[in-house]
Parts: sequence; C-alpha cells; structure tokens
Amino acid sequence: MDQEILWKGSPSQVLNLGVHVLALLLICGLGVGGMFFPLVWLALPLPILWMAWNYLKVRSRVFELTSERLRIYIGVFNQVIDEVELYRVKDTTMEKPFTLRLFGLSNLQLETSDRSHPHVLLEAVRDGQELRELLRKQVEYWRDRKRVREVDFEENSDAGGGSLSDGEMDGVSETPGTP
Repeated sequence: MDQEILWKGSPSQVLNLGVHVLALLLICGLGVGGMFFPLVWLALPLPILWMAWNYLKVRSRVFELTSERLRIYIGVFNQVIDEVELYRVKDTTMEKPFTLRLFGLSNLQLETSDRSHPHVLLEAVRDGQELRELLRKQVEYWRDRKRVREVDFEENSDAGGGSLSDGEMDGVSETPGTP
C-alpha cells in the first residue's frame, strides 16, 4: 500500500529568536569595538556563522505525517530519518508556551511504545490543534486495523490482594522439585 503524505512541516525559526538577538548584539558590539581596536573586525564573521548554523539546523528538521507513520528528518550535512509507526503512539500532549503562542505555534509531544523513540517532540509547529486531531484519527484507524489495544498495569496495586514476594509467582516456586 502506498503511503499518502497527510501533513509535512518544519519547526519555525522562532526557535532561533534568542540566538539571533544575541548574535545581532554581538555583531553590534564587535562593530563598535572595531572602531577602537581594528583587529576586532576579524571576529565579525563568527556570530554571523553561528546564526547561519542555527538557521540551517532548524531548517533541515522536517516532520512528515503519512497515512501509516510519522517520519522525522534531521541533519544538515548527514541526514537521519527516524520513523514511528502510528499504531505505537500512546498519548499526545500539546504545549503552547507564551513565546510560541505569540506566533501561533505549539509543541506536540508524543508518547509512544516504540523502544527507540519513546518520546517524540514536534517543536514549534503551526496549526498544532489540527495536526493533533489528524494524528489522533490516524492513530485510532491503525490501532483498530491492527487490533492493537493498550493495557496499563500498576506495580503495587492493593486491589489484587497483596504483592508477590521475590521468587514467587502465583504459587509457583523457582526452585525445581518444590511446589
């Protein structure tokens, strides 16, 4: 079955706002310092390169929601592609920090049963509520299709009558030949 791309996006450059402001302040400081000490001008490319690198790091991160899985592309020079099967998503949490809310952005955090990616963060995405709903519908569809159900177990439950001691499981002893 061919996978259809349902949504594709990248984090917003708002994530770099602090870095860019700090770099611009450094550029201004180096510019003023260069008037008194001309050798300081040689350091001017450093904050510019720092800004460019942070821009590229955020720009090269891509989230792709297909009909069956979530793909995450990460990397500027070397790219890593991570995938999470949608039926493995257990819970979603949407966070809207104040600074992201000012720009209409949100963070979507996924809790999964995937061993390599138990927590997935879709950072600074637009239309987080719509994305969360689209994701939820696809997760439910694939869980029903694959007949996957989540069962929660509590470790120290008082409802079952007590806890088992070390080496004891429902009356079965670990020592061979003993009841």
